[in-house]
Amino acid sequence: MKTTQKSTYLITQGAVIAAIYIVLTLTFSAISFGPVQFRISEALCILPYFTPAAIPGVTIGCLLSNILAGAMLPDVVFGTLATLIGALGSYALRKQKWLVCVPPILSNAMIIPFVLRYAYGAEDLIPYMMVTVGIGEILAVGVLGGILMVALEHYKNILFREAFH
Repeated sequence: MKTTQKSTYLITQGAVIAAIYIVLTLTFSAISFGPVQFRISEALCILPYFTPAAIPGVTIGCLLSNILAGAMLPDVVFGTLATLIGALGSYALRKQKWLVCVPPILSNAMIIPFVLRYAYGAEDLIPYMMVTVGIGEILAVGVLGGILMVALEHYKNILFREAFH
């Protein structure tokens, strides 16, 4: 595949990932935001295991989801940053398949409680919110993302062919 075709392919992959992230976040918005959150779209944070296009994909998806949902500016900025850090970490750990879910869990558990406190005035203790956000991330990224990873593993050469050829 030529360089231009490869670039177009990866941009398209990233755009599709962003679109899926947005749809999942907004469809399940009732549980996607708040001190106790379960953002189903975070399962997509395992996708850097398969393709580098997932890094901008989940990052832009998070950014646009937060904007479209009317999130406060610190949430838009730092929530997106947490997702970017997690995606970069997942990509860096892609050779250790089952560690790919760790960076998004940790980055969100460490950053989002401060967003909840200072952007939304959540009165819970930061460590408590780290636990609640962390549990949501473990369920979304660790469990749902793990299931997604196993399901996609069989189709990786079809869906993510540029990353494997």
